Amino acid sequence: MFIPLTQTESSVIIMKRYLLLGIFTALALIPACQKSDPAISKVAIVTNNNAEFWRLAQVGAKKAEADLNQQGLSCEVIFRMPEKGDPVLQKNIVNDMLNLGIKGLAVSVINPKEQTDFFKTIAGKVNFITMDNDAVDTGRLCYVGTENLAAGRAVGELVKRALPQGGVVAIFVGQKEPLNARERYQGVLDALAGKQGAKPEECGKYTIYKNDVITDDLDEVAALNKAKDVLEVLKNEPNVCMVGLWAYNAPKCLEAAKSKGVEKKIKIVSFDEYEDTLVGIENDLIVGTVVQDPFNFGYKSAELLVKLDKGLISKDNLPKSAVPHKVIVKTPQTGEVGVADFRAEMKRLLGK
Repeated sequence: MFIPLTQTESSVIIMKRYLLLGIFTALALIPACQKSDPAISKVAIVTNNNAEFWRLAQVGAKKAEADLNQQGLSCEVIFRMPEKGDPVLQKNIVNDMLNLGIKGLAVSVINPKEQTDFFKTIAGKVNFITMDNDAVDTGRLCYVGTENLAAGRAVGELVKRALPQGGVVAIFVGQKEPLNARERYQGVLDALAGKQGAKPEECGKYTIYKNDVITDDLDEVAALNKAKDVLEVLKNEPNVCMVGLWAYNAPKCLEAAKSKGVEKKIKIVSFDEYEDTLVGIENDLIVGTVVQDPFNFGYKSAELLVKLDKGLISKDNLPKSAVPHKVIVKTPQTGEVGVADFRAEMKRLLGK
């Protein structure tokens, strides 16, 4: 049997419905309010791959986040690493960060030539800086990282120490499109030739294998196989130095040399601080390595982006953001660092 509601009862039900709708709407808005809270400077750091190298940068970024919050500069630092050095993967991560409402972004750009137009649009939306690998035509505010020409020259000086009489130099890198790869390579040539802007054929008593870098497209198996191929070709050469310009290259060169039983004969010079590289230096199987400072890549990038958002730093008066490199060897000369001391510092930064 249907009993019609009175006008009062109908009004009460309608009011309750509106009240519930209001509650649900308010609850739905809570995450959005948190997401766009202007008091919190949300910034992001996006790397070029997920290499071990970036662990120290992540530690540095989180240390900056803690320090800045302790100073009353409310912030959140998001750190993301693409699974591999793929510009499409990196672009997707950056777009995800924008959807989270970030106020600033630091990126190690994988391929500046290919990605310039995309990052120009990013520079128009948030405070955008490059880190580790620069892209000068994107409109980025500044670059935080190593002066790679200078670091490449330091690598070249280690090669000269390894082969004082000259010889064949085979230079390996993951990809040659990134600016850091090109600048490091040029720095090695400059040191060997004794002049700026040197070409491979101008290196005097040093012959650059194939007059170019040997690439592996970030494939460590390919890096190993290419190192083995080079050793096979150069097996009758008395003086050979293999140079790895990205972190995994020198360890793969050492692995290849061991597989052919020539690890005591071949000289190897490295870049960055892979564990196998440090062990190789300790065992006199790697001459030395030129290391960057990824901890401060992360720390300085996070600090800069948060302070830009807070208005504590002017875009027109940005501080110098070059992060000095170090030369790591077993027995250091003036200005160099011993491998044992370097290990101790790494453990301290990682909290081990």
